[in-house]
Amino acid sequence: MKKIGFLSFGHWAPSPQSRTQSASDALLQSIDLAVEAERLGMDGAYFRVHHFAQQLASPFPLLAAVGAKTRKIEIGTAVIDMRYENPHYMAEDAGSADLISGGRLQLGISRGSPEQVIDGWRYFGYQPIEGETDEGMGRRHAEAFLELLRGKGFAQPNPRPMFANPPGLLRLEPYSATLRDRIWWGSASNATAAWAAKLGMNLQSSTLKFDETGEPLHIQQAAQIRAYRTAWKDAGHKRTPRISVSRSIFALVDDRDRRYFGRGSQEEDKIGFLDENTRAIFGRSYAAEPDILVEQLREDGAIEEADTLLLTIPNQLGVAYNAHVMEAILTTVAPALGWR
Repeated sequence: MKKIGFLSFGHWAPSPQSRTQSASDALLQSIDLAVEAERLGMDGAYFRVHHFAQQLASPFPLLAAVGAKTRKIEIGTAVIDMRYENPHYMAEDAGSADLISGGRLQLGISRGSPEQVIDGWRYFGYQPIEGETDEGMGRRHAEAFLELLRGKGFAQPNPRPMFANPPGLLRLEPYSATLRDRIWWGSASNATAAWAAKLGMNLQSSTLKFDETGEPLHIQQAAQIRAYRTAWKDAGHKRTPRISVSRSIFALVDDRDRRYFGRGSQEEDKIGFLDENTRAIFGRSYAAEPDILVEQLREDGAIEEADTLLLTIPNQLGVAYNAHVMEAILTTVAPALGWR
């Protein structure tokens, strides 16, 4: 059995080919798609966060709205760039959204990806401390956020408050007691996966990874997952961690599927550079008739290692088509692979 969710980047564009013409379309359709995914029996609705782009950005209003409109489905991010985040304000927002959803948030956080603008986090009022990189700043913000989610009091109460205080130091409110165990780290390297395990975060591994061995993506990811599990065990955590991988997977079951994805699909991994020094491997897409797709996915070692699969979806093709994409995976692929 495997949990299966969708991952939307929330693109919009004022183009005749796009079903999401505006930010309003992208947000409202994201809510509708989560409702449809829950109806179909999907396990998760996840959203990517990008700043300075025509894509989903500040996630918590959307997560809270999805939480209010659904009852069972997990609601998450993959990922929030912690270089842009105030850990204290984020802890309040996350606590509120988690309580609205009844404890269904699964927050993926990370250092983030290449940006639309140069050092965009500076416009949000953040900068690395002396001797620190922006990646280090993101990890520092993450550690501060994790500590706040423990719910320990840290702030000295006012001796003459407007409202009566409980005894002792005060924590941030509203507080969700279980959210700390539902934080994930989006890792692109073996080292950060081990770091996330040490801190007790779940692991998200995406469709790209630093190319550390020259092997295919799924082999490198499978090794990364095993290294993460070893680090988790060495850290002595009591609970079992969650691990997800993301993939673009399309079952070609009708003419629409074949028109959109039946030709020129990316059947091999690709190599690229995230910056001048960082070589990355980008995972292939899967698009085939269901029986062929099943055999291809059996060979993906990272999917086999993970307990959760996030399906990246083409949100600009609209709610109805993306519901069809998810239903096709659930009915024609997942049972044959033992995921359902």
